[in-house]
Amino acid sequence: MNGIEDLRRHFESYLSSLSYAREPMALYDPISYTLALGGKRLRPLMALAACSAFSGDFVSALPLAGALEIYHNHTLLHDDVMDNADLRRGRPTVHAKWGDNAAILSGDTMLILAYKQLLSLPPHMLPPVMAAFTEMALQICEGQQLDMEFETRSDVTADDYLGMTRLKTAVFFATALQCGAKVGGAGDDDAALLYEAGINFGLAFQLQDDLLDVYGDTLLFGKNTGGDIVSNKKTYLLISALNAASPADRRELEAWMARKTFDAGEKISIFKAVYERTDVRSSTEARIDAYFAAANEALSSLGLPASEIDGLRSLVFSSLHRKM
Repeated sequence: MNGIEDLRRHFESYLSSLSYAREPMALYDPISYTLALGGKRLRPLMALAACSAFSGDFVSALPLAGALEIYHNHTLLHDDVMDNADLRRGRPTVHAKWGDNAAILSGDTMLILAYKQLLSLPPHMLPPVMAAFTEMALQICEGQQLDMEFETRSDVTADDYLGMTRLKTAVFFATALQCGAKVGGAGDDDAALLYEAGINFGLAFQLQDDLLDVYGDTLLFGKNTGGDIVSNKKTYLLISALNAASPADRRELEAWMARKTFDAGEKISIFKAVYERTDVRSSTEARIDAYFAAANEALSSLGLPASEIDGLRSLVFSSLHRKM
């Protein structure tokens, strides 16, 4: 399998070669700006690595990788509007820089451009990949809707949250690995194993994202911390804390969640203090480890040489070592 940095260089070159020199510029400038911000490129790299593991090459999966990255950024433009987020990857978000209308319309355009990318796949791969990609896109929207509904619900359980995370986050990684492998010639059994690995990886990834939102360094994380607390997002940490908190601590959390106006810094400090008292950081880290173990087991069952499995494992596992 090609090395991860080699795949990254080829993908960045491919992504930068895509032209958005169309009118009106006000529609396409936010797209160019967003894609130039960089990022981890995890989803396209997973697709390319999976393709390379089964075929020895990745070129045929570049349109799929491009579609995944453009689609991912489409969701971020809309997420930042819904979350009223002003910072993304250490830079102003599109809605902060150009306004909500631009973020919505340019985001819609990116969705169309993602599907346009898929049209460059080998013709025999287009039906299965298009079907999987479309199902992924629907499930991500379903997960986002649940995520928004959870903000005003008081009965969200840990299982509810993990089910939402599976839809909103995990299916994205799973589909990237599955479709990349299929483009590379993988059989149905191996593609299914990679989908399973992607689901477990995605669950672990989101739980770590929850941790980073509370404990991350803003400069390293690329966005302001504490946003989930401020917006009453029912993260795994919050749900766990509500379950484990003393009656007094639970009443305090619920009172802050009910307030319409408050000092954001004070709210974040109070929630973090309760998180420390309930040790939810350690329990969340343990859950992350369990999902990684399940992802590793699925990868180990692939019908591939050990060297190819190790390459995939290296990509998947290294992405979770993000700085707090």
